[in-house]
Amino acid sequence: MMKFNRKQRIFLVGCPRSGTTLLQSLLAAHPLIHSFPESKFFDYLYPDYEPKRRRFWLASRRARAQFNKFLTEIGREELRDRLPWYAILASQYTRSFLSLLDTLTQEQGKSIWIEKSPPHLRRIEYIQKLVPNAQFIHILRNGIDVVASLYEVTHKYPKSVWGQPWSIDKCINWWMTDIQISLSYQDQPSHILVKYEELVAQPQSVLSSLCQFINVPFEETMLQEYSKVAQQVSLAREPWKASVGNQIQNANSTKFYQLFNEEQRQYILNRIAQQ
Repeated sequence: MMKFNRKQRIFLVGCPRSGTTLLQSLLAAHPLIHSFPESKFFDYLYPDYEPKRRRFWLASRRARAQFNKFLTEIGREELRDRLPWYAILASQYTRSFLSLLDTLTQEQGKSIWIEKSPPHLRRIEYIQKLVPNAQFIHILRNGIDVVASLYEVTHKYPKSVWGQPWSIDKCINWWMTDIQISLSYQDQPSHILVKYEELVAQPQSVLSSLCQFINVPFEETMLQEYSKVAQQVSLAREPWKASVGNQIQNANSTKFYQLFNEEQRQYILNRIAQQ
């Protein structure tokens, strides 16, 4: 088994519905890179509804259940003992989680892993303190297209991870907050920002830049095998990701004009222009 390069722990973040799964699949098709279905580990480790526990760096009461759920979803329940029964601190949970992802990556004969969970964008502050040498790839997408996609998916699958259908304002506010967070990190060396529109227009060029950031050579397999990887990193309970493995193409603005009437479109455009 190869020696694992512990400096190559990469987090792929961004606003939901911004193309993170596509980029994850392309990167994980590299011979040296492994990836997984979304864990949302840090989102559950530091939820907004438990500020007191977060203040004292205590793990959330729901963190263990999410850790076990992730293992169940990837079919590796036998690894539950990686998280000690006595663990209460966020640092203890994080060490177990990192060790788990390291092991899963080594089993595939690879040396780099990418963890993709869009909600981790809002937990970067904690990840940077808990994960030495963590690197972050942010994906950004046109506001009207993210708003349209969020609006569509939360109305089509309201009882899934979305909880309930989102209003137009909630979709806009979510995108605006997330884009501001990503832009605040654009000058930090451990962060790189990628535009979805550039990715689908010039995938090889964008991937080559990302490979330089990760310090690996660009491989043609990234464009040839990504559809297979897309199936591996998507779960049955995520039907909205079913088309990720299709041919790369820019579908921007299509949903925006299909879902909203003229008044709604103008309202969205006016709000987004304030960004």
